[in-house]
Amino acid sequence: MNNGFDIYTLLFLILAVVIFLRLRNVLGRRTGHERPPFDPYAAADPKANGAKEGDQDTVVPLPRPRDAADPGSMAGAEERLKDFAPKGSPLAKGLMAILKSDPSFDPKEFLEGAKAAYEMIVMAFAGGDKQTLQQLLGKDVYDGFTGAIDERQERGEEVESSFVGIEKADILEADVKRKAAQITVKFVSKLITATMDKDGKVIDGNPKKVREVTDIWTFARDTSSRDPNWRLVATEAAN
Repeated sequence: MNNGFDIYTLLFLILAVVIFLRLRNVLGRRTGHERPPFDPYAAADPKANGAKEGDQDTVVPLPRPRDAADPGSMAGAEERLKDFAPKGSPLAKGLMAILKSDPSFDPKEFLEGAKAAYEMIVMAFAGGDKQTLQQLLGKDVYDGFTGAIDERQERGEEVESSFVGIEKADILEADVKRKAAQITVKFVSKLITATMDKDGKVIDGNPKKVREVTDIWTFARDTSSRDPNWRLVATEAAN
């Protein structure tokens, strides 16, 4: 019996070792595509995702600049500008001056960023979102916008607004003085907007009607700064 017991015990041990090795080969193998260990604090810490201190989700970098160190960044400058200003025009000269001051500047990328910023600013103003406005506006414009928000809130008024889209965005003027670049853009957009008093009565606009709005906004940036963002420094309503 002892010999039989020993033989069966040995067979079971061998079988157990074989199963263990096969499971280890299948389940314990690292493929190089495993997820990193979950850190429950990473989502709360922006630095864990490579963000810098002070970064906000609301920040919209208007142009996504090229590498200023790129030796070819100034090549074909006139080609880059031809779709935005007639050759030899004051606008073309202004854009060229910005390019010379900041070789990373690209008018096409600037306009795309400006349109994104326009929508964010319009909706932030309607919603009373001062934090977003602070990231995108120059001091004077920010003071004006927040003052209007405060007065609206004191009266108990609320704004309901839906952004339909931007129909057109054109650069009207461009200039740079002492490294301070300014670009004026004309936006033609469509909005659904209405202002209600404290009793919910519509006192301005129409919550069911799409309205065409034309705005002329001026953005500015210090081209000597490492900050690539442009900020809204002046507004004008064309209608």
